[in-house]
Amino acid sequence: MPPPDVEAVAEQVFAALADPTRRAILAALAAGGPATATDLAGRLPITRQAIAKHLALLAEAGLVTAEPGERRRVRYRLRSAPMRVAQQFLAALARDWDGPLDALKDHLDQHVADPRDADRGLNTSRRQD
Repeated sequence: MPPPDVEAVAEQVFAALADPTRRAILAALAAGGPATATDLAGRLPITRQAIAKHLALLAEAGLVTAEPGERRRVRYRLRSAPMRVAQQFLAALARDWDGPLDALKDHLDQHVADPRDADRGLNTSRRQD
């Protein structure tokens, strides 16, 4: 099986995490373990039907998985794999930024050692009559 498209997985994770209710559902699952939509509705201030809709979006993003429970009740469990993919995406993005930002910092450190030099450098573009 080919590796997942990191950017596509990260996009789904970020879209899912953009909603505060979905973040609350994930936090409730992280704190209390697997739960049904009814269990979660008892812990959160939204209806079971709204929870079910959010759980469907979280499942689509791969952040939760539905498991058959007792008496035909579906329990939802967190999945960390998509979150790790999103973290890897962010880490790679940070590396891409860190290099140029470090180079800029080094450049500024070399050329603007004294704040008075910076003032003189900024003033050189003004016309002097």
